[in-house]
Amino acid sequence: MSAIESLKIGKELMSLINTNDLCLWYDDKQALFDVSFKVIKNKITALIGPSGCGKSTLIRCFNRMNDVIDNVKISGEIQFKGKNILDRHYEVTSLRKRVGMIFQKPNPFPMSIYDNIAYGPRIHGIKKRQELDKIVERCLKLGVIWDEVKDRLKDSALGLSGGQQQRLCIARALSIEPEVILMDEPTSSLDPIATAKIEELLLELKKNYTIVIVTHNMQQAARISDYTGFMYLGKMIEFAKTPQLFENPQEDLTERYITGRFG
Repeated sequence: MSAIESLKIGKELMSLINTNDLCLWYDDKQALFDVSFKVIKNKITALIGPSGCGKSTLIRCFNRMNDVIDNVKISGEIQFKGKNILDRHYEVTSLRKRVGMIFQKPNPFPMSIYDNIAYGPRIHGIKKRQELDKIVERCLKLGVIWDEVKDRLKDSALGLSGGQQQRLCIARALSIEPEVILMDEPTSSLDPIATAKIEELLLELKKNYTIVIVTHNMQQAARISDYTGFMYLGKMIEFAKTPQLFENPQEDLTERYITGRFG
């Protein structure tokens, strides 16, 4: 094996997040059972499975969003760049800066397009207008929405279409320079044209970011993801490279789900 081939394999296998035996309970109800898998750097990882199987609960663990829910108990480990983010001494504010979140329904702030992007940098101490201008332009371009809004930056973000709002929210998440972007059904409320734009955007963004996406749309997972995990009743039934999982699943339950014989 050549040095170049070894380097490619090493890059391919570089995991950013390692989840080990993760369990989660809401009061006495267990929602996740011994979940273990790796999120590979600069790849898109898709989580599929029926409603209520634990997909959203799982990705909310990656930036400790479940902390805001009462009576949640978690065991196991989530290693982010070698450190366990579930450790009680881990700095959660820093984690949420490095691991951003995009929700199912676009949720722009009720303020101008410009201020939606500038909000995060301002919170983190950037006050100079010239610097903020550069961040706003850069992030709107990364979100592939700059050309559509550059002449209306003072207008309310609530006046944008659903697809534009979701791209704005992605641009907003990028404004604080995260390493990981978590996406919970980001296109479920969008039409096919807007969905295609978001998918094209994600394929471009993975060059510089690591993306984890929850989707009920198996065709979407097959189109854009590099790795796919199939979840059922809080368990990771199968996790593999996307072509392998869809073309040659190892678990009968996975095959039944992706071929529509589930239930």
